[in-house]
Amino acid sequence: MDIVVITTIITSLFVVIGVAEPLAARMRLPYSVILAVLGIVIGLGATFFLDTDLTDALNPGAQAIIDLPIRSDVFLYVFLPTLLFQATLGMNLRRMLDDWMPILMMAVVAVIVATLSIGYALSWASALPLAACLLIGAIVSTTDPSAVVSIFRSISAPRRLSRIIEGESLLNDAAAIALFGLFISFVMLGRPNPLLSEAVGQFPLLIAGGVLTGWLMARTAVWLMAFVGRWEMAQISISVSLPYLAYIVAEQSVGASGVIAVVAAGLTLNLTGPGRLSPATWTNLQEVWDLLAHWAGALIFILAALLIPRLLEEVRPSDFGLLVVVVLAAMFARAAILFGLLPLLTAIGLSPAVERPYRTAILWGGLRGAVTLALALAVTESTHIPLETKRLVGILATGFTLFTLIVQGTTLRMVITKLGLDKLSPLDTALSRQVVAVALQSVREDVSRTAENYNLTHDIVRNEAKQASERLDEAVKAAEDSAQILDRDRVTLGLIALAGAERDSVLARMRERTMSSVLSEKILSDADRLIEGARTGGRIGYQRASNRSVVYGRSFRIAVFLHNRLRISFPLTRITTDRFERLLMQRLILQDLDGFVRGRIRRIHGRRVAELLDEVLARRSEAVETALEGLRLQFPGYAEKLERRFIQRTALRLEEREYAVMREDGLVGEELYSVLMQEVATRRTLSEGRPKLDITLKGRDLVRQFPLFSDLDKSSLRKLSRALRTRYANAGDTIISKDEFAQSVFFIASGAVEVEFGRHTSRLGRGEMFGQLAMLLKRPRRVNVRALAPSTLLMLDEASFRRLLRRSKAMRNSVKMSADKRMIDPAVLDLDEAEGSSEKGAKS
Repeated sequence: MDIVVITTIITSLFVVIGVAEPLAARMRLPYSVILAVLGIVIGLGATFFLDTDLTDALNPGAQAIIDLPIRSDVFLYVFLPTLLFQATLGMNLRRMLDDWMPILMMAVVAVIVATLSIGYALSWASALPLAACLLIGAIVSTTDPSAVVSIFRSISAPRRLSRIIEGESLLNDAAAIALFGLFISFVMLGRPNPLLSEAVGQFPLLIAGGVLTGWLMARTAVWLMAFVGRWEMAQISISVSLPYLAYIVAEQSVGASGVIAVVAAGLTLNLTGPGRLSPATWTNLQEVWDLLAHWAGALIFILAALLIPRLLEEVRPSDFGLLVVVVLAAMFARAAILFGLLPLLTAIGLSPAVERPYRTAILWGGLRGAVTLALALAVTESTHIPLETKRLVGILATGFTLFTLIVQGTTLRMVITKLGLDKLSPLDTALSRQVVAVALQSVREDVSRTAENYNLTHDIVRNEAKQASERLDEAVKAAEDSAQILDRDRVTLGLIALAGAERDSVLARMRERTMSSVLSEKILSDADRLIEGARTGGRIGYQRASNRSVVYGRSFRIAVFLHNRLRISFPLTRITTDRFERLLMQRLILQDLDGFVRGRIRRIHGRRVAELLDEVLARRSEAVETALEGLRLQFPGYAEKLERRFIQRTALRLEEREYAVMREDGLVGEELYSVLMQEVATRRTLSEGRPKLDITLKGRDLVRQFPLFSDLDKSSLRKLSRALRTRYANAGDTIISKDEFAQSVFFIASGAVEVEFGRHTSRLGRGEMFGQLAMLLKRPRRVNVRALAPSTLLMLDEASFRRLLRRSKAMRNSVKMSADKRMIDPAVLDLDEAEGSSEKGAKS
């Protein structure tokens, strides 16, 4: 076909794309449904004008549309990598990892269940071999969640729910296409009834090869992008090449899944890109990919829809019965996951609770789209597949896609309305009324000041002020009518607003570039957890989410093990540096929130709620300070280096702003402004690198902080620091259990612990010691000790502790004092022998 004709058709389709979005909004239908309908109409129109005798004037255009060289390779090698890669770049992976279990279940497990259900149901209802039936199941098992996600966003559904569906959309495409490649090979090789073990055995190889290929390609691309760091367009151009090269190399050279390779490459760039690229470059890169994905998604829908009349040419009445089997089996498989497996995961704590109405909406919103049509087209183009199999694959895949788009897609919003998901909850209704009242109050005050500043006509100002006052009175009355909500709910609303303000503060600092992109993404994830925690669990949920940023996580404990046992220090150095910087920035952000509580929160929710939120903030600040103090003790001076770096970044931002003001005022020309901004950019690049943390210094520095070790000489301090081992405990962790035999003495470097002895409890803090009496008495412990806050503890074994007693008089005195408090005779502790050994050593 002539290139001019192809260009004319494609550019005309871009006009259709431009019209489809506002048309979908006006008709309140999913965008993908409108695109599919327009594509079908264009395809049917072209066929109609070729077959009709009404006119021949449109025959050349109709013939060109029908002869358009649309092959499955176009979808799989051009459009699909674009859609998958953009989806991975736009994801908040750190938040996705919180819900990895339900995402994995909804994507991979659901695809496998749907493939098997549809395949075995078709095998029972038709004469097709099992391999062909499983191939059809793999083709129709992938879902396009764009419709349900867009509607969920418009009705303010929980963000976590939308995130799970988006994660499912990414992984189920990969899983379905990997299964498709597997089963089509069985059909082409003439294996009508493959063993399930063969499929299961090959599936991991496809995934592992794709993951490794995508990761290596992405790491190479990131290195190249960093190498050309001064040229933003070059960096974006390299990112455009990445998914296509990863797909081709995986498919053609490695023999793995190209789709998995694209997903792995996108996830790798998502994790490493913000740290290697400037924030402006990363933002522009994402915007470019958003546009490419928008075009690719629209074109793949329209071009695939153009093929629907062709794929349905040989439909027979008996095929409708098989289509009903496919629809019922697909619905059953998806319902089994949503109403069977997902509640089970929630019951055992591996998945967030998804309410039944939302699960019903997800079930009905499982639309199929262009990927299903593209895979069906690939089957119909193959010369190695029997004709009857190709015919049924094309008809069933196309018919099922049309059913989901026309029946489910057009009624999805109505179903959501019937389920009551489009209505604001009582909490959101109350919040909206109170926010409107406060906003109108602020607007009226600002308008009054503006009128005074500009000396506007008095009568006009008075008339407008009267109308504004009437509207304000109505808003205040509506807000007061919401007084029936409980105080607990008001606190929840306040916590949600507080977490939102925290998120805005992080975004502002990110725009000002006073914190790195990687750090800001982590703190943004913390803010999102706070919002979701407050929405689902109120004050307890908010506190549980806030504790995650200060506790010692699993990765930290693994890094400590690698450092202590295997002498591999890099993971611990990296995590400790991240923790240092994160805590310092959180402290600054929490200070910003004090004004928000005294201002907005007090005006919206009242004095009582503001006081409670002040208390919550105070506890968070105390937890952050405690965790930060523990790090300061271990690594003195490093916090000051990070603070100095923050000040440098702030100064650069202010300097940049001053130059921009001077340019706008005409005091600085464009050429000089460019030179000045280049100098600022150079200094900012130097400030991006974090100070190096020497983790090997921590033992000796920590020991010097303890008054108990004040009388030790340098040699003894050095020996003691080598003997001490570090243990990290989160709030609530049990450190010592009753009736266990003593093996170590503990010294509190930071944090606090609670000691339970019978009915009595006592608290110990920084610089204090516990566990020594049971060790010296050589009997089981009689106390329970648990951490009250994230704590850093130093542990000393019995032999080292007895040597320490012989060297330190201050230590012996401390042991005697603790024995007196427990009414234990110090004579039974052999302290005199230790003291005598110490004096004898001193005389010698």
